[in-house]
Amino acid sequence: MATFCLSAFGVQAASVHLAQAVDPPPASHCLAVAANRPPMARVALGAALSSSEIRISFAGHSTFVLETAAGVTIATDYNGYAGGIIPRVVTMNHAHSSHFTAFPDPDIEHVLRGWDMGEGPAKHFLQVDDVLIRNVTTDIRSGAATMEHDGNSIFIFEAAGLCIGHLGHLHHRLTDEQYAQIGRIDILMVPVDGSFTMGHDGMLEVARRLRSSIILPMHYFGQLSFNRFLSEMGKEMDVEISQEPTRVFSLTGLPQKPKILVLPGF
Repeated sequence: MATFCLSAFGVQAASVHLAQAVDPPPASHCLAVAANRPPMARVALGAALSSSEIRISFAGHSTFVLETAAGVTIATDYNGYAGGIIPRVVTMNHAHSSHFTAFPDPDIEHVLRGWDMGEGPAKHFLQVDDVLIRNVTTDIRSGAATMEHDGNSIFIFEAAGLCIGHLGHLHHRLTDEQYAQIGRIDILMVPVDGSFTMGHDGMLEVARRLRSSIILPMHYFGQLSFNRFLSEMGKEMDVEISQEPTRVFSLTGLPQKPKILVLPGF
């Protein structure tokens, strides 16, 4: 495994790990305008994926498990549980203990922490087989009236031609610079509690700005907050309630009109 350093998105040298030497390191395709996007294919969990597909399963709270055609498994906001598997890659945030673990399984190959570990803002730009993983940092509340700078990361996963974003524990509206660093997001994982993170109006603004075709709700605490989210965001988006926690997506299968896709479990 080779390791490179580069400057990405206007930040200082970021660590890049590649499964094999690549010169130059891979570029992000999500920072360019999308071409076509448009029904999502349903595939049983564990079925083989084509190079144009990615499987996403909701493990609960803020943890989704992504699986690529090359077999790379990634767990978001990993707190020690990923649906009974040991992922190859995990991303974590530390606003609350339910979004990270101090003791990740030693068999996890890449543990990506989304906050400052004492060496400055987290900077990730990691190629693992057929998926590129990068992050854009945001601030989080720290106490009643203060903010912790760069305490959260929005992680972006680029695979199968798709741009997939996980907002983590987002506490504030994004700046134009952050939007530029994020780029296009086709599938957006959004915390919808409306209080511990950010209000529904703010989350809707983020989804609009990122031109997301699919909204995957997460981080909600019962039917009341969830119904409020659906009543507000559902005014301008289609809503689908899935009976299964797993769905396979492709770029050509994205809907023409933005859709909220609810995977069971919260």
